[in-house]
Amino acid sequence: MLKVLALPTLALALSACSMSMMAKPMDYTLAKQPAGNALSSSGTVSITRSSDMVMTTAKVMGLAPNTYYVAHYHVQGAASTDACASGGAPIMSSKIVGMSDASGMVTLTGSVAAADVMSATYFNIHTASDAAGTPADAGVSCTAIGKMM
Repeated sequence: MLKVLALPTLALALSACSMSMMAKPMDYTLAKQPAGNALSSSGTVSITRSSDMVMTTAKVMGLAPNTYYVAHYHVQGAASTDACASGGAPIMSSKIVGMSDASGMVTLTGSVAAADVMSATYFNIHTASDAAGTPADAGVSCTAIGKMM
């Protein structure tokens, strides 16, 4: 009988432990980038880090309807001290692809190994030329995130 009661207690303890290892989400506001042209994109990015993974959810509106978009983290580039204007290299393992709906809204959700994005300084969304997420522009919306420690 003791073994039967111990298993549910152990499962509860392990689930509480894994939940405590999840950091509180960090929320950022996306701003329009010059490549967005006539688009009035805006939205939020929520980033949650566990001990070994980073979960990202971007909710964006004001995009072209029924269009593919690709998002990913970038490292700081040398073109500017403003992260979103710095031209840093994308971290391709963090790529998330989705299609906007008829009203120009998209939710992009994905996860990546925390080690892959530790040097990221911004999160950028591009129009994609295809369902594979090939970027078609320099970015339509962006937010600086600072380096994830």
